[in-house]
Amino acid sequence: MIPWVHLDTGTVPGENVALQLLQRGDEFSIRVGTAELMNNRDRESEKALATLACARLKDRPRARILIGGLGMGFTLRAALSELGPDARVVVAELVPAVLAWARGPLAHLFGASLDDPRVELIEADVNRLIQAGPAEYDAILLDVDNGPEGMMRGENNRLYDAWGLKRARYALRPGGLLGVWSGRPDRRFKARLRRLGFCVDEIRVHATDDASGRRHVLWIATHPGTQAQPIPSR
Repeated sequence: MIPWVHLDTGTVPGENVALQLLQRGDEFSIRVGTAELMNNRDRESEKALATLACARLKDRPRARILIGGLGMGFTLRAALSELGPDARVVVAELVPAVLAWARGPLAHLFGASLDDPRVELIEADVNRLIQAGPAEYDAILLDVDNGPEGMMRGENNRLYDAWGLKRARYALRPGGLLGVWSGRPDRRFKARLRRLGFCVDEIRVHATDDASGRRHVLWIATHPGTQAQPIPSR
């Protein structure tokens, strides 16, 4: 068995949490302690998050997409492959080390995606961009922490509570999509989406391309079609 090699450690702003980047052969892993957040072999659900959402936007000119969480770039690359040349993809990543790894030891996973003229990469909490204004985005794709039940940063929970979902609804254009990745099912979160007027599809996707092993959960929630009232910041 090839041993894991520690490549780097990064800190999460505002938290006493360290992210570790490890490598074993051609396999890369980002972890918090002993818990794995992502692995380049378990990429299919991250790709599906973008593929399923962006496929519904093909008829929208100048589609504007917000991705929360850069990760290893699989959601970004899948979105770019689905979207037209006039689309714009804004990626919010809070952790400086993750941005550095994307240009460093993980650059081969990103390919040319970070230099695509449709992409704007911002070092920021995605929550701040969601609050930027009404009807900003045709889709918001969240792959932050480990989904609604996070393990890395307490403030991430506000993306998934009722207040956060109201903010996302307000930031979406009528008929826009909120896509959420999760490591596990969450009936309460799905019910919360529906209570706020979203039409929700729940999809289980295998983590690897051989359709075996664990499955992750995606929710593709459609904006109800009328613009929501402003939600106060908090």
